[in-house]
Amino acid sequence: MRQEFASLTQRLGLPERKLSLRWVIAASTLPFLGVVTAFGIAPDTQTQTQAQQTIMETLAVAIQAPPPAAIELTREDRVQPGETVSGLLERMQVSEEDARRLLSGVAAEAGLNRLRSGQYLQANVMEDGSLISLSFDNSDGQTVTIKRQSDTFSVNKSSAAPDARVVMRSGRIQSSLYAASDSAGVPDSVTDKIAELFSSDIDFHQDLRKGDTFSVIYRQIYRNGQPTGESQILAAEFVNAGKAYRAVLFRDPLGHEDYYTPDGQSLKKAFLRSPLPFSRITSGFTMQRLHPVLKTWRAHKGIDFGAPIGTPVKAVSDGTVAFVGQQHGYGNLVVIQHFGVYSTAYGHLSRFAQGLHRGSHVSQGQVFAYVGMTGMATGPHLHYEFRVNGDQRNPLAMNLPNAQPLAPAYKARFAQESQPWAARLSLMRGTNLAALD
Repeated sequence: MRQEFASLTQRLGLPERKLSLRWVIAASTLPFLGVVTAFGIAPDTQTQTQAQQTIMETLAVAIQAPPPAAIELTREDRVQPGETVSGLLERMQVSEEDARRLLSGVAAEAGLNRLRSGQYLQANVMEDGSLISLSFDNSDGQTVTIKRQSDTFSVNKSSAAPDARVVMRSGRIQSSLYAASDSAGVPDSVTDKIAELFSSDIDFHQDLRKGDTFSVIYRQIYRNGQPTGESQILAAEFVNAGKAYRAVLFRDPLGHEDYYTPDGQSLKKAFLRSPLPFSRITSGFTMQRLHPVLKTWRAHKGIDFGAPIGTPVKAVSDGTVAFVGQQHGYGNLVVIQHFGVYSTAYGHLSRFAQGLHRGSHVSQGQVFAYVGMTGMATGPHLHYEFRVNGDQRNPLAMNLPNAQPLAPAYKARFAQESQPWAARLSLMRGTNLAALD
């Protein structure tokens, strides 16, 4: 027995004299389940023959799982051409029930029936399609917000302050000015103004060359982060056949705004070269042409611009309407008398601007009529004549007079204000050119 006791103390690693009673406890813990086992060893105990009993007790722990969180989704989209409001709501995954409530309730008040193609909307919906809110900007510049109120919806309209940003764009001509500006992200309204600014120096019907470049700096108005149709060119450059033309906006102390070249010369000519912002010439000024209707050879003392019916026609200079009505082969015709001996004629028109009559005053660039194919015309186009003392002249071959230059008193101020814009244009030409297809 003594030997066995010594053997046991050695196995346990304890001094023999101190072993009167020892407990060895082993504990094992699992999540939500506690298990405790205890072993007691007395002196002179035969450990090999003693029965061992393991006691296990399960502790019940109450666990309550949290309810699944409701998920709110934000969907953004634009109105597609010809799309109905119900179709739009369905595409934005609004439930049929909420769509019905919306259309039968606040749709008219919110102006949902006046949504335009391309208009941007944002909807907040739950996973089951329940509509939380719907917001968009209306044509009055207001933000319309439709919010859920229990089982109904309420409408709130707020006017956001406009945000003016300066935008810089540039591009290279590969096929046409409008294709290039579209690729560069320039709005059509800005492109129209570029063509108008340089129309007295560049014939965009005949002079445009592949590889010509343009740069434009303009102020764009935003509301609620979305661009509006309001924009104004601050400075622009067009490089045609290697020659650079520049325009800078200047506002004098009296509040008058106009565009000038870097040396202070007005870009406005007494006459624009074309009454259409951009079109193709289908028939030029010539003394011999086979008339497409009469089939006889005769002079064509005007310029024919091919354009779709309804294209706006602009006055090439300030003047007074001398004739408006129908006249022989011209069809619907307008004749404008300008200063001195100059007058212009516009034929084959589809209609006239509302209120236009003999004696009406028109300003340069003002829309007064629309392209058509009335009279002796085989297709939609504008017949344009430039007359001096009643005789037709070729407007594309004439040197048109300039408008008045910048007043000497404003030249120093103009030079100071235009220099930063000129520097930006130079930088854009060299480093910020968008390659266009």
